[in-house]
Amino acid sequence: MARKITIEPVTRVEGHGKVTIHLDDNNNVAQSRLHIVEFRGFERFVQGRPYWEAPVLVQRLCGICPVSHHLAAAKAMDVIVGAGTGDGLTPTGEKMRRLMHYGQTFQSHTLHFFHLCSPDLLFGVDADPAIRNVIGVALEHKDLAVQAVMMRKFGQEIIRATAGKKIHGTGAIPGGINKSLSDEERDEFLKGADPLNIDKMISWAQAAVDLFKDFHSKNKDMIDNFAVFPSNHLSLVRKDGALDLYHGVLRAVDSEGKKILNDVDYQDYYNHIGEEVKNWSYMKFPYLKSIGKKDGWYTVGPLARLNTCDFIPTPLAQKEFEQYKAYTNGKPNNMSMHMHWARLIENLHAAEMIKELLNDKDIQGKNLVTKGKKVNEGVGLLEAPRGTLFHHYKINEQDQIVMANLIVSTTNNNEPMNRAVTHVAKSVFTGKPEITEGMMNSVEVAIRAYDPCLSCATHALGEMPLEVSMFDARGDIIDVKRK
Repeated sequence: MARKITIEPVTRVEGHGKVTIHLDDNNNVAQSRLHIVEFRGFERFVQGRPYWEAPVLVQRLCGICPVSHHLAAAKAMDVIVGAGTGDGLTPTGEKMRRLMHYGQTFQSHTLHFFHLCSPDLLFGVDADPAIRNVIGVALEHKDLAVQAVMMRKFGQEIIRATAGKKIHGTGAIPGGINKSLSDEERDEFLKGADPLNIDKMISWAQAAVDLFKDFHSKNKDMIDNFAVFPSNHLSLVRKDGALDLYHGVLRAVDSEGKKILNDVDYQDYYNHIGEEVKNWSYMKFPYLKSIGKKDGWYTVGPLARLNTCDFIPTPLAQKEFEQYKAYTNGKPNNMSMHMHWARLIENLHAAEMIKELLNDKDIQGKNLVTKGKKVNEGVGLLEAPRGTLFHHYKINEQDQIVMANLIVSTTNNNEPMNRAVTHVAKSVFTGKPEITEGMMNSVEVAIRAYDPCLSCATHALGEMPLEVSMFDARGDIIDVKRK
């Protein structure tokens, strides 16, 4: 008897989506899809607005990663006002933006791992959902929960000091930044009372990496064999091949490590990347034009960044990176659950970069803005916590935005997330006569590994319950579960 299983919405992610799984008469998975049921209109909303409003407007896409959109739009506007790309700002402008960005990365990676994903690792995928959540973590692992809250608070305070507000700040403006860091602000981050100082944050970030490695050593079968499939990988890298989350050139490698996009200028991204539309999702499906729609899809985010870069330019993260790369003998890592490992290494790197920037005198400089000859088009890219983020704008002679194209991290990960869903669905649903909570959560665990921000990818408001329905071959409902 053919069946259709619907998981709606996917939980413990930002935004709303659903999964449909079609089983044939023999209970084999015939098709599975991740549907994004929200519609984003920001590319239209900003048209007609003056270009200098873009960095503040577009960050309303999301309350989780607004800094990423704020900075990507600001970088595009840098080009429009003649300030060049990411390395064309004043030293104070660039380094204050970097400090803001690494604060955002630190708080976002902390939030995702500890609040959204750790319940699956600490309690098990099949655990009772009443305990398999952040409240359960706080009750059963109090010290870990406190660390998570304090780490996120520290990142949010960095954002406040650089952007003016913890959420939807105004710090980045076309051509630079509107404030530098005071002595008091710097000293509070460097020497603040425990635990709110950068040395404690570095220590806790290192401990988080060790926590995952310990879990991995005891659960290799689950971590190494869950949603594994070959993929291309894309990210920015620094011109010397180093990991750089704020600025660089575009690089892509295939599943064996061969470069298929070789350090190109991202101002020309549209010559290399296309976007496909499918009728069952509001999200687009990006692909590398040189390979084509069928095989040119790629993964972005922590896993991709550690697959494309050559090294990490901070010592503690570099040491962890070497162990991480050794696990796959230097080859690209295509194991979805290793996204958490990569994310925690990046979190350690972000903490190290925050300390380095706090000790840099330039962040207290007074030369904040630079401008040159204005042009009518600009592209801004950076590595958001979830992956490569594209912002592309055109303006008219009246300084109004007339075109905006945003390819967000989760959109770039659309195809790999769908493949992860298919991989897990075939593993857990095939041949099973009944739906269980653990089966549903297994599919969500695969999606959560990518830390999707569905509101960024589409954008809408609203709430939906989680409902899974089972249909017979005639389309009649034979089983429904809600939560």
